[in-house]
Amino acid sequence: MSTKHEQILNYIDELPVGTKISVRAVAKELDVSEGTAYRAIKEAENIGYVSTIERVGTIRIEQKRKENIEKLTFAEVVNIIDGQVLGGRSGLHKTLNKFVIGAMKLEAMMKYTEKSSLLIVGNRVKAQEKALNAGAAILITGGFDTTDYVKSLADRYELPVISCSYDTFTVAAMINRAIYDQLIKKEIVIVDDIFTPIDETHVLYEDDLVSTWHALNEQTKHSRYPVLNRQNQVVGIVTSKDIINKRIDLKIEKVMAKKPIVTKATTSLASAAHTMVWQGIELMPVVDEDYTFLGVISRQDVIKGLQSSQRQPQIGETIDDLIHKQLVSNDEFSGFSTEISPQMTNQLGTLSYGVFASFVAEACNQTLKKEKTGDMVIENLSIFFMKPVQIGSQLRIVPQILELGRKFAKIDVQVLSDEELVGKAMVMAQFINR
Repeated sequence: MSTKHEQILNYIDELPVGTKISVRAVAKELDVSEGTAYRAIKEAENIGYVSTIERVGTIRIEQKRKENIEKLTFAEVVNIIDGQVLGGRSGLHKTLNKFVIGAMKLEAMMKYTEKSSLLIVGNRVKAQEKALNAGAAILITGGFDTTDYVKSLADRYELPVISCSYDTFTVAAMINRAIYDQLIKKEIVIVDDIFTPIDETHVLYEDDLVSTWHALNEQTKHSRYPVLNRQNQVVGIVTSKDIINKRIDLKIEKVMAKKPIVTKATTSLASAAHTMVWQGIELMPVVDEDYTFLGVISRQDVIKGLQSSQRQPQIGETIDDLIHKQLVSNDEFSGFSTEISPQMTNQLGTLSYGVFASFVAEACNQTLKKEKTGDMVIENLSIFFMKPVQIGSQLRIVPQILELGRKFAKIDVQVLSDEELVGKAMVMAQFINR
């Protein structure tokens, strides 16, 4: 039987795209408290079922597929630019294919303005009318209002007319930035991408007997199983160690390990990998907000996922990508060299603390890959001191392995500029072995 939270999510999922949703209406329709309805609507927003806009409300939108993530809905644009909807509210759920900056003559502008595009324009009423007739939505910059006729056109065509106080350049930069951020997120592997779903998983229930574990073990040859209650919530995990020398008529709840470590489908794979290595576990249940069981993730899943993500081309470039590119191996002093670019600095124009830590981590990662196969996760990174380093400075990063075991490594890292020691760090790392 599904929980109230799941029932609300299913209800929202089945609503037609474009439907307006309110906490009070959902609570009344499904006979739940407004608090329960609010939490479920927030979860629906997190997973992309709905979008909430100030002064408009919450709207059911089309959930993004990963291959379509670089496209935005008009509702998302309103939130990005902190805009106000002047007309065409019923079309906020629609997706824009491109945006056009209206900084040219009307005839030239209309060559580029087509159906499902967004025309970014100032107080040019004729251009607004023509764009709506061509099937495009309007974004009016400079905080201007528009005519009642334009608003009525927008309502008739179900195409939003949005107003915001920013100038055209700022608005275009904000939308570009939002698309760029989503492209980076597109490439981040999360647990949802690789976990084994419930219908391909074997579980035990807390009121099952130990004899059931033996039967399941004989059938599947696996020895670890999540333990659920009758509401399908994870309450424990049971392994062969828990079963040894136990009577077969005992209930699983008497022998299982309670309060197991779990992960959510939205957790990044890197975070899940760190947890599994740090806690020394081979299997982790995947749950939703109410601890309802969704599936499992194994150590083998993690290894395959990490290897896949390393081979995957990155469309959006993160600071870590920049550091990886600019860190050059230098055999002359058994370390790495790089130059401080403007993107790596803080407001004072010196190397930022976070970038310094990223340089240290990447240098250790590349050093250990020469010594061992497999992936590593950093358990602890301690920076003992760090001097200001200016833009354009050349850095030498020299990692020295102090200890190297089967499961862990300890590395001392010195950072030099112009032969002067400008930073020192110590890194403890663990390996994800097969």
